Amino acid sequence: MMMALGNFIFSLYTLAYQELQRQTDYRHASSSRVGAAPARQFLGKGDDSITLPGWLAPELAGTPSSLDVLRYMAGTGGAWPLIEGSGRIYGLWVIESITETKTLFFQDGTPRRIEFSIALKRVDDDTGRELLGAGLAGMGTLLRKLL
Repeated sequence: MMMALGNFIFSLYTLAYQELQRQTDYRHASSSRVGAAPARQFLGKGDDSITLPGWLAPELAGTPSSLDVLRYMAGTGGAWPLIEGSGRIYGLWVIESITETKTLFFQDGTPRRIEFSIALKRVDDDTGRELLGAGLAGMGTLLRKLL
């Protein structure tokens, strides 16, 4: 298992992404000043997004129906827990978009290769208490004492 998004498992048998690209934005307000550079103030964390590009080849790895499952999940509008195979919990995420490109066709039009890209946005706050539980939340207290 590479990663789980809700009940969907990313793997060689279902859908294997080639990269995990993550972007976290931070918000800074700007105020113009006469004779000086603008003043900036940190407003907090902005959007957190993950993009999972990859490809599948039904003859070798992955199934086209996996993309249908993810489209169904996206259509519910639900937020899903994202958990790496290593056990790392990323929080709650929504599927913002799914892009699919089919190439290298058989005579009947079935693609031999399907490239995809899945865009996710984080919707929970950083505490993630619902996902982490009291045990892991207590670990934050321990880390603060160590730092």
